[in-house]
Amino acid sequence: MLKQGTATRMMASITENVEFDTIAREWRLKWSADNNKKSLTSVQQTLSVFKPALSKIAGLKSVQRVVCGGCLDYKVVIALKAEEWAKWEAVGFAPESDFLAAVKAIDGVSTVETQTYTLMPVI
Repeated sequence: MLKQGTATRMMASITENVEFDTIAREWRLKWSADNNKKSLTSVQQTLSVFKPALSKIAGLKSVQRVVCGGCLDYKVVIALKAEEWAKWEAVGFAPESDFLAAVKAIDGVSTVETQTYTLMPVI
């Protein structure tokens, strides 16, 4: 349910005390340290190619990249205003399928997944 929040933000709620104004889509994968981390370098180059398309998503709040060198995680978190989410979902989260196909083709990349979740600042 969407409702008017403080400072005129539109917020949705999961329960009475769990509200959010942002929905995020995460693209994640595992990369390999083999060949001087070549797969990580390639994945980052691939993300750079998709930056213009990501910047055109209606309601975009941010795009963040997370890399963990210990567990070899690579994540891209695309955050949108909650009220714009349905529009992006309706077009299949474009350019998601193209990005995922591109990184799946990189030698050393495995466990390519997506996840959707809400975000809300607490402090």
